[in-house]
Formats: sequence, structure tokens, C-alpha cells
Amino acid sequence: MSKPWESWDHILKVDPDKELQPGETFEDVCQTGTDAIEIGGTLGMTEEKMQRVIDACAEYDVPLYQEPSNPGVVIDSPALDGYLIPTVFNSKDPFWIVGAHKEWVRIENGLDWDRTTTEAYIVMNPEASVAEYTEADCDQSAEDVASFARVAEKMFGQEIIYIEYSGTFGDTEIVSAAHDALDNSTLFYGGGIRDYDTAYEMGQHADVVVVGDLLHDQGCDAVRETVEGVKNAHGTIATPE
Repeated sequence: MSKPWESWDHILKVDPDKELQPGETFEDVCQTGTDAIEIGGTLGMTEEKMQRVIDACAEYDVPLYQEPSNPGVVIDSPALDGYLIPTVFNSKDPFWIVGAHKEWVRIENGLDWDRTTTEAYIVMNPEASVAEYTEADCDQSAEDVASFARVAEKMFGQEIIYIEYSGTFGDTEIVSAAHDALDNSTLFYGGGIRDYDTAYEMGQHADVVVVGDLLHDQGCDAVRETVEGVKNAHGTIATPE
């Protein structure tokens, strides 16, 4: 049975701790053309902030996923298509590989397993908040990252491998090496996607491009350009004349 992300090109990640650009609404966000909206962030997360964004997006016809940073902010909502739970494969602390997840399964009423999928993160920007937060060892070669990706797929059965350069545009050689190492898993990429050109370039190496800060920094029109860029790279929409 195919998974929804196997047909995606673009994900828009909304950080509940950040504001939209002046004059923009979540209706605008949901009409950017993205294939899915992922709600999550590293710092400042609360249940109330998560709920606000879920409620604002729920009435629009865009797949909606939560990527909660800790068990305390998981929202049990029928509006959500699912939950994406990170596990950081290059963390120096095993807590971020399996320890945190031991706590996840203890949440009240338990996880909705039918809607829960883990993401095998490989964090590559040492200056990013997520790298510091998870104690990620970002000194990894293309061969290292490819090996992590293959281990995640073949030994741990991860359906999503996520190369995260949060805040900076990544090394396309490394992303390509990870993609080539996979047989069936879907490769997500996030980091430094700021316009059509960067989306198009990384779209040639990753299955799904994730855009986050751009929404909050520049707004929905800029996000639409990235949707167009990655979809053109994948050949899923025609190049405009």
C-alpha cells in the first residue's frame, strides 16, 4: 500500500511559535500549492500554539500533519492526517534515537499508531537549533550520510529519511548520495530553500523538499515560487513560458 508522501514534491512546515507575514492568513498558506502542511518547530512549542494552527488549517483541503517536538504538545485531532515523529540518527545522545520515543508511547491514551510514522533525521548544520538541541554530529561525509540512510531504511524500516540542513542550503552531493542509497524510502530535504532556483536545484536530488522559515520571513508568494521550482524539477507541472 502506497504512502501519501510517495506522491508529494513539496511540504510547507509551519512553526506555531512564529507569526505569518502581515496581512496573510492561513487560508493563503493553504493555497500556496504545497502538497502537505507539517506543523512543528524546535523551540517554544506549546499545546495551545499547535492547536491554533491546526484549527486554522483544518477547513482547507490540504493534508495536515503534526511534527511535535515533545509528547506534551501532541494534539489529538481528527483534522490531522497523521503524526511524523523525528528520530535523529546522527545524534551523539541515544535519547534522540530511541530514549525520547520511550516517553512518547506513554502519553495519555497512547499514540494513534495507524497515523504515526517516524522520520529518520540526519541533521547536517551544526549551527542550527535542532543540531544543538539533539547533540547531532554533523561532521559527516557523503558516504557517511548515504550509509546512515541505508541503515535507516534496511535495518530500521524507516519509510522517510530526512536530510536536515535547517537554516542553510545543503550540499547537493550529500543529498544525492543519500537518495542513491535508498530503494523504497522517501527522501525529504529541508534547509535554505529561499526561491525558485534553490527549490529547483534541490528538487533534482530529493523526493520531497520541505520549506519552513521562508513562509514566516517572506510570505506565501515566495512559498509558491518554491512549489513551482520543485515541481518543475520533478516534471509534475509544465515549465511556464
